[in-house]
Amino acid sequence: MEFDWPVQVYYEDTDAGGVVYHSQYLNFMERARTEFLRSLGLIQTKLKQDLGILFVVRDIQIRFKRPAKFDDVLNVNTRLVNAGRSLLQFEQDIYRDSEHLIAAKVDVVCIGADSFKPVSIPEPMTRLLVLPT
Repeated sequence: MEFDWPVQVYYEDTDAGGVVYHSQYLNFMERARTEFLRSLGLIQTKLKQDLGILFVVRDIQIRFKRPAKFDDVLNVNTRLVNAGRSLLQFEQDIYRDSEHLIAAKVDVVCIGADSFKPVSIPEPMTRLLVLPT
């Protein structure tokens, strides 16, 4: 499953040299994962309210290849590469045109909203997240 999300780099995303500050890439990728789920009809506030679950990042590996700069238009490509009992594994890449800037692997865990402990991803949701074999 693959999803693209456009990002405009604003002045507030950059350091004094006009280069995107490293932590902003995490924000860009978070937005893309949220919009990926939204595109499937999975609204995170409703998942918490109706099903009592949250999704949290457990692990992230990121490789910075090239910098993005103020006023760049970026594309965040998000791919769901594995869906387990309580784990979603994503690969995310950020591009400026065809130039590959960022490569990341992100593990996201489904947890109970009250317990903050891992729980199974609800079955109606797993049907939406079926990966091709």
